Amino acid sequence: MHDAERRERVERFVDRREDVAGGGDGQAAAGGHGADTALGYIANDKGPFRVVNPAQHTTRVHHFLVCSALMIVLSMLTSALAMVAAVGVIGIDASHLPLLWIFGTCATAAMGITALALLAVLGTPGPLVSMLVLIGLAIPSAGATIPLQALPDFYRFLAVFEPFRQVVDGVRSILYFGARTDAGLGRAWIMVGLGFVVSLASGLALTRLYDRRGLHRSTPYLPQPAAVG
Repeated sequence: MHDAERRERVERFVDRREDVAGGGDGQAAAGGHGADTALGYIANDKGPFRVVNPAQHTTRVHHFLVCSALMIVLSMLTSALAMVAAVGVIGIDASHLPLLWIFGTCATAAMGITALALLAVLGTPGPLVSMLVLIGLAIPSAGATIPLQALPDFYRFLAVFEPFRQVVDGVRSILYFGARTDAGLGRAWIMVGLGFVVSLASGLALTRLYDRRGLHRSTPYLPQPAAVG
């Protein structure tokens, strides 16, 4: 295989890995929606059929922990599917596949839990904020297609901490540079770990604060209007 063709395939995989990592935002929405339907907070629509389970009380902390655990499991699955697509469909000639799967799982889980924390803390505006932070601002500053040197100063500043840039550096190090930590993988692991810990800790702290103040997620009882006459 020519070097140019191999590089093109690897760049396609890097772009695909961004899509999978960015899918953590969608997985967060799916995981939160699934938990809410199971708890009876929202209806479960399947085609023309609608099922509404009896509402069950649960604390915000417990709900956030369940969604986070579900996010980790979904991250393992989506990372594995990305590996199958990369090797079996695109034909990536890549080594260190187990490490690549682990890194993809951790990156997706970190971004997904960040989205879940924003959803738990902000409520309905949470997905909009997470789309802006984790997708709208992260993709242009990733440096996967356009080098950072060709981007405006604003996006170069965002690349310091935006997640997609860390994913790109980590994947490139694994694919191109023998998974060396000094080629970007070390910093990528640090940033992914920080994102995971900060998001999980922030989500737990703020949901616990909501619970202690009595701001539960259970639907409040609304008095029915009295009959007239």
